[in-house]
Amino acid sequence: MGEYILELDRIEKSFGDVKVLNDISLSVKQGEFITLLGPSGCGKTTTLRIIAGLEKPDKGKVYLEGKDVTNAEPNRRNVNTVFQNYALFPHMTVEGNISYSLRLKRLDRARIKETVSKALELVQLVGFEKRMPSELSGGQRQRVAIARAIVNEPRVLLLDEPLGALDLQLRRQMQTELKRLQKHLGITFVYITHDQEEALNMSDRIAVMRDGKFEQIGTPQEVYDQPKTSFVASFVGSANIIYGTVSHVNEDTLVFENKNGIGIAARNKINILKGQKITVAVRTEHISLTPAASNRNAVGLMGVVKEKSFAGGLLQIFVNLADGQEIIASRHGIDSLLVPGDNVIVTWAPEKAILVDLEGAQ
Repeated sequence: MGEYILELDRIEKSFGDVKVLNDISLSVKQGEFITLLGPSGCGKTTTLRIIAGLEKPDKGKVYLEGKDVTNAEPNRRNVNTVFQNYALFPHMTVEGNISYSLRLKRLDRARIKETVSKALELVQLVGFEKRMPSELSGGQRQRVAIARAIVNEPRVLLLDEPLGALDLQLRRQMQTELKRLQKHLGITFVYITHDQEEALNMSDRIAVMRDGKFEQIGTPQEVYDQPKTSFVASFVGSANIIYGTVSHVNEDTLVFENKNGIGIAARNKINILKGQKITVAVRTEHISLTPAASNRNAVGLMGVVKEKSFAGGLLQIFVNLADGQEIIASRHGIDSLLVPGDNVIVTWAPEKAILVDLEGAQ
């Protein structure tokens, strides 16, 4: 148990008849920035509350620094939590909010002042000591909440969608600042979000959650480029999920067929048999579209351009296949001569078609 600062060992939790967490396990190293990513209701916040000691699991164990803290009270765990709503005391100044827990510990005034001063410097709020929360912007209030948490020098900092209430530009700015702060302090961050961009930009590892389980745990690159399930492929980034039956298996690739035509995917040393039904994920940016009239003998899926949209530098082309499935192709900064009604062939490089939903994929 000593290798990891935090471990969740086969945690289960139900509220009434609803199972919120279903046998989840997670190991986090010192100084790691790990994000729990998933849609609302997948169990992210419940997981965080169990780590903090605000909820008790029905089954399983929680270890902090190698010690079993499953039944320990929150004040007996060396963790702190930053919430989305900041939870600042409205009647206290910035300095008062940050120093509150230090005063409860009855530290001497000189030490409190020094600690608060360092925290304000870290979150870039020097000179704001005497302001009230009502006099601060959303981003500034969030920095105060973070400063209040880090003055206690927690071993693990839990952050429950801390940037969710901020506008897009400020949220992106705070992403950079949070990552900088985490690296400077060396504190382990367990971060919750449903924003895939946030998770990809900030995390050392991402744990993608769905229905109380971890679908996949890996680095941002692993989760994006090598998704294990169709859910992960679709939730993290944008991917086309394509089904088919294997017709040929070669050393490095396989060929599959469906009502729309023929597709090719990299086999990646996975044991696949002829006649087996498979699912592949292809990112929208890896889809190629060519006019059917000029490529009558090309291998691919046959479709018809439905519509085009161009916004924010991203061109998206929507294609309807013969069976009604929609395929999306996307490009940055490139327009296309294709127009709605054009017959096209949908193709991709074999290595860009990832086999997903394989048995035991987790």
